[in-house]
Amino acid sequence: MSVNLRQQWLHGFLDVCLLCLLAERRDYGLGLTQRLVAAGFDEIPGGTLYPSLVRLEKQGLVETDWVPSATGPRRKYYDLTAAGHEAVADRIGSWHQFRDSVESLTVQAQRARAERLG
Repeated sequence: MSVNLRQQWLHGFLDVCLLCLLAERRDYGLGLTQRLVAAGFDEIPGGTLYPSLVRLEKQGLVETDWVPSATGPRRKYYDLTAAGHEAVADRIGSWHQFRDSVESLTVQAQRARAERLG
């Protein structure tokens, strides 16, 4: 799969992915990036990650707190608000509906392709 296509998909679903990670525990930017990579995503540039976090904060779904670090400067931690926890459940439900719709189309396309190619 092309990197460009994966990046397009990620831009569409990064907010949902971040909310899911923050539902598990609060984290700072680099920690979130590392967890996304561990989940199988390509490296997420800061220019992609931080605008998503700011957008979620402006929507009232995420709150921030500066925490001292033992190894350097303070870190800005992100955590879900009460509204953020509600949004996780809602967006997961929406994701499942969307995923099922796409899956249905891909199965139909595979069948049609097999029939046409004989």
